[in-house]
Amino acid sequence: MNMRFAGLLQAACLCLTVAGFLTNQSQAAETTRPNILFCIADDASYPYMGAYGCTWVKTPAFDRVAREGLLFTNAYTPNAKCAPSRACILTGRNSWQLKEAGNHMAFFPPEFKTYVEALAEHGYTVGKTAKGWAPGVAVDAQGKRRNLAGPAFNSKKLKPPATGISPIDYAGNFAQFLETCPEEKSWCFWYGGFEPHRRYEYGSGAKNAGKKITDIDQVPAYWPDNEVIRNDMLDYAYEVEHFDHHLARMLKLLEQRGELENTLVVVTADNGMPFPRIKGQEYELSNHLPLAIMWPAGIKAPGRVIKDYVSFIDFAPTFIEVAGLKWEQTGMQPAAGHSLTDIFNSTKSGQVNPARDHVLIGKERHDIGRPHDQGYPIRGIVKGGMLYLRNYETGRWPAGNPETGYLNCDGSPTKTAILDLRREGKQQQFWQLAFGKRSAEELFAIDSDQECMQNLADNPQYQKVKQELKQQLETELKAQQDPRMSGQGGVFEAYQYSDPRTRSFYERYMRGEPLKAGWVNKSDFESGPLD
Repeated sequence: MNMRFAGLLQAACLCLTVAGFLTNQSQAAETTRPNILFCIADDASYPYMGAYGCTWVKTPAFDRVAREGLLFTNAYTPNAKCAPSRACILTGRNSWQLKEAGNHMAFFPPEFKTYVEALAEHGYTVGKTAKGWAPGVAVDAQGKRRNLAGPAFNSKKLKPPATGISPIDYAGNFAQFLETCPEEKSWCFWYGGFEPHRRYEYGSGAKNAGKKITDIDQVPAYWPDNEVIRNDMLDYAYEVEHFDHHLARMLKLLEQRGELENTLVVVTADNGMPFPRIKGQEYELSNHLPLAIMWPAGIKAPGRVIKDYVSFIDFAPTFIEVAGLKWEQTGMQPAAGHSLTDIFNSTKSGQVNPARDHVLIGKERHDIGRPHDQGYPIRGIVKGGMLYLRNYETGRWPAGNPETGYLNCDGSPTKTAILDLRREGKQQQFWQLAFGKRSAEELFAIDSDQECMQNLADNPQYQKVKQELKQQLETELKAQQDPRMSGQGGVFEAYQYSDPRTRSFYERYMRGEPLKAGWVNKSDFESGPLD
């Protein structure tokens, strides 16, 4: 054999061997990146999971994730409404940093890429079932629809156990998604359950789950304690349990496939329960949400309870980091959140990172029904067992105008019961707490007053605390270029609703145009404005 030819052949073989080795190494690196299963209930509150000590809501799957991973006791969404909360999750930015996406029922700006889109660009197989980012419209600069949480897998259906519960077989669709995933690639899946969003089948908790109204140890002080409200709470519990049942099926499926070990499982909710004074507001139980995270291959010392304050803006940086990416590689706008891997890599319980000592919250425009499509702007800070809120437009109705049915509060037996009491001239404190106008500043000692019943903003003993929290809040908001800090907050009200049918709802309704909001009961409309 010609020596020169033999040398070339040997070199070629070596190149092929090296190429094969590098390819195998690349595939090995790909498969060691964790899978990500993000599970988000629709309107589930922090206290009502078994892992937090609740006895009348049964959540064995959530409890398992907490037991075999981490249970967080101070997790908060920046904005207690579906679309802006989910936008914060997907981008790692606070809602006041997201332009139109800081509102509910909005257009999602093309400039904000989501972590799901970024992971898809870097080799992950992505998908979702049921509710991703919603409600709103998301298209790119060319007008093409964007799948912010991944392509949908919704074809599998089941007979729902009660009216109001979705027929989507969440776990069945997750199984279908897994069948599409190449073995050599990691995946990222968004389980967006529709429960426990309204509406509920009244009495379903008692009828289908054998629950009793006496099972509930305490009704929050801002609602009347009666049979109607307790049944409404049981129906809520039944829907939370439906979400948890599908989570259990997903965990079992991952075990059967041998994939649970290297799957990062995150279980939470987008905002508090759909009851008056909670969902859509910025009180403690509006934004404080359940959170459990497990990852057998990646979390040290599982079984810990974590007291660090964490925000939903921390999820995207976490997912990007565990995927082996630098944020700068993703093309995403700078994040305000911080990866949770410092907690994953620790063995400490309680407060792990002293720097995680507070979170910021707030809102702009949520649902329809105020004059000129106005919102109810709030900013707040949670720190040291205190909650400080700044209400910027105290002349407006916090839950929406009475004439149009307080449309930032879902129709429910609890809502109707509170409104009926006011009409009858009875126990009107419940109406005031749920729907009445508020002072410019509110301050609550949430460690002892979780229900935010006593406003301490004018209490002389708390003036120093209030001023410190206010100063820190405004300093950080200015650094984050919140338009409201520079007097430009009106921009949020200038953004159009994504659905033309919702624009100028108040004016059209008051002119007699036959309009209907599907999430409000007919009896919730008032005859005129209240003073």
